[in-house]
Amino acid sequence: MLLSRLDRFNRRHPWNHNDYYGRWVAGRVVASGAREVLDIGCGTGNLAALLRDRGLTVTALEPDAATAGIAARRFAGDPAVRVVRAGFAEREPGRRWGAITLVAVLHHLPLVAALRELRESVAPGGRLVIVGCFRAACLVDGIAALPAVVANPVMGMIRHPAPAEALPPHMSAPVADPRETLAEIRAAVAAELPGARIRRRLFWRYSLVYDAPARE
Repeated sequence: MLLSRLDRFNRRHPWNHNDYYGRWVAGRVVASGAREVLDIGCGTGNLAALLRDRGLTVTALEPDAATAGIAARRFAGDPAVRVVRAGFAEREPGRRWGAITLVAVLHHLPLVAALRELRESVAPGGRLVIVGCFRAACLVDGIAALPAVVANPVMGMIRHPAPAEALPPHMSAPVADPRETLAEIRAAVAAELPGARIRRRLFWRYSLVYDAPARE
């Protein structure tokens, strides 16, 4: 009931929880030394723009036709960003990337298989940066969410004080409810991405950073 009310409030005063982490994701990519980035599920390109502004070359995949169209028009003529209407499964076969980013995307994919394919798609010495969603399933999740419950409407009023008639385009892409709990995600990550660093984050998110071994 409370989350549904928050959702309704967020629709009246919309702001993107995923964009809250954009600068953090871009900073982790830059710190890795990567020059070419694969951004999976790029949406309308907000993260791709941050990565581009930091001097990186970005291939941005987006499976939703309408959303990919917005991103393609946004970066038309920009040699640093290539938008491809495609999902992760349709990426360039066999190619490995210096960095791969996913923001609120992993829960759309089969978890274990996706983690395995992501590991195989990162170049030796490269970095995988994920901000993901998880299914709340225990008392700890409820308690940990309390700061977000308080901060969410405050952020909405600050970023979009006037009630909106509709969600902005960057918040209109198809969504899905996460299936796995944070504990299940941690277990899968431990098995498939040894050494990855995963943390619970504000606004019902977690972060994951995985550095591929320099030599296999």
